[in-house]
Amino acid sequence: MAGSGTGGAEGAAGGKARFDDIYDRPDPRTYFTRLAPLEYEIPHRAQPFFRQAAAARAALDDGRPHGPTVLDVCCSYGINAALLNHDVTLAEMYERYTSPASREMSTAQLMAWDKEFYAGRRRPGAVPVFGLDVSGPAVRYALEVGLLDAAFTDDLEQGPPGPPLRRALTEVGLVTLTGGGSYVTARTFTALLDGARRPVWVSAFVLRTVSYDPIVRALAAHGLRTTLDASGTYPQRLFTDEREQQYAVAAVRALGLDPAGREEGGRFHCLHYESRPGMR
Repeated sequence: MAGSGTGGAEGAAGGKARFDDIYDRPDPRTYFTRLAPLEYEIPHRAQPFFRQAAAARAALDDGRPHGPTVLDVCCSYGINAALLNHDVTLAEMYERYTSPASREMSTAQLMAWDKEFYAGRRRPGAVPVFGLDVSGPAVRYALEVGLLDAAFTDDLEQGPPGPPLRRALTEVGLVTLTGGGSYVTARTFTALLDGARRPVWVSAFVLRTVSYDPIVRALAAHGLRTTLDASGTYPQRLFTDEREQQYAVAAVRALGLDPAGREEGGRFHCLHYESRPGMR
């Protein structure tokens, strides 16, 4: 998700590199080109968990006439939506958007290519997905190629949702998050849950460098109970440089966690949290 502040890997908050400039392009080629050398992989790690959660939530009868919608927070170019609803892997997406063929295309040509590609790989039982991200170009692309059913650029860290997002929230049954744990806080989740009208589940992958506790408390205030995936951690990407690694190691230790074999090994790692009504 595009954040505030200076753009690019040179602009960092607390020592973590930022890539704001890769989200303001009209298509995702720069996103994948910049992140490929860093082996950014958390959407791939999240893919099976989001599919499982979406299927389980869709099977829950909440008395509404049609199934619940997934809201992907910090959705950028619709990567999670692509992986959730289509027979495609993140590796294939890297190959697609960094290929010589794609480099020769205009954005309009790439968009037409993508529309056909994703339509042909749509999975049976695909669920509706809304996207939330402050980057207008990114969500517009995802919407135009059919990855998102609706897209919103409301910055819930700064203010309440506008009328279109408020209407959309009444249909949301599952909230997903991979890349935004460093940028969104309990304010965003409170705003989302305040607008919910059906039971909402949350599936979130959050960097170990930030505390998820304030969001857990906000979810609890809305009747959700959060469990931490006990199976381990999930690699997010390589560090950009030694300074970023030093920041991550120090941040993890400050939260009482052990960086050995994870951040000390050269990569950011995430924890996976699941929140559901009444979950114990």
